[in-house]
Amino acid sequence: MKKKILIVKNISHEGPGLLEKVLKNYKIDYNIVDLSRDEKLPTVNNYSAVIILGGPDSANDENEKILHQLNYVKEILNYKIPYLGICLGLQVLVKAAGGSVMKCSTKEIGFLDHEKNHFTIDLTEEGKKDPLFDGLGTSFNVFHLHGETFELTNDMILIATGKFCKNQIVRIGKNAYGIQSHFELTEEMFMEWCRKDLDLVQFNYKKLYGVYRNVKVEYESIALKLFENFLKIASFDLT
Repeated sequence: MKKKILIVKNISHEGPGLLEKVLKNYKIDYNIVDLSRDEKLPTVNNYSAVIILGGPDSANDENEKILHQLNYVKEILNYKIPYLGICLGLQVLVKAAGGSVMKCSTKEIGFLDHEKNHFTIDLTEEGKKDPLFDGLGTSFNVFHLHGETFELTNDMILIATGKFCKNQIVRIGKNAYGIQSHFELTEEMFMEWCRKDLDLVQFNYKKLYGVYRNVKVEYESIALKLFENFLKIASFDLT
């Protein structure tokens, strides 16, 4: 059976962005399921990798959408299917694997913190050796859109940290990853989020956009390489 990726959206305007660009570039088949439109999660064994994106929910919510998603990720982990979770997708991964999700002492929104410095993440010693960051540096400016963070179990490997929310990127097993920040961000997505997201609409759009334009080229270059690395980890042929 031809290898295919499942992409799960928790809200319609948080799509795969730059990740989708990589998939199209390498002609990798994928399906997108939008849970905010009551679309159903398919049988997980039909896919060679699963990616769950962000959204306004909490992994601690006890509604059908989140509870079903948690069970789905447990199944993914059980079958050792390559997984990438972004923002909420990370928090669902951690909770499904027995970790805890809670409010972060500092809400991380946008590119700049409350001191007007760039949000950055730094690789741990484990992160520097991880294939997800092959060919990349050890410190990155990132875009955040979250108010929750997580605690790990002894079975989880922390591979990147931040100044305010310490735990930023985690790996479980050999091929399940969770990333708190939004490397998938495109310019179109950024503009849409600034119009629709309840946290971002409180910021000065011109200033936000100015920061985005300054980091766009480097940010996209890092993101594209990171997503290519994940596909290699998931055993997709990128030749």
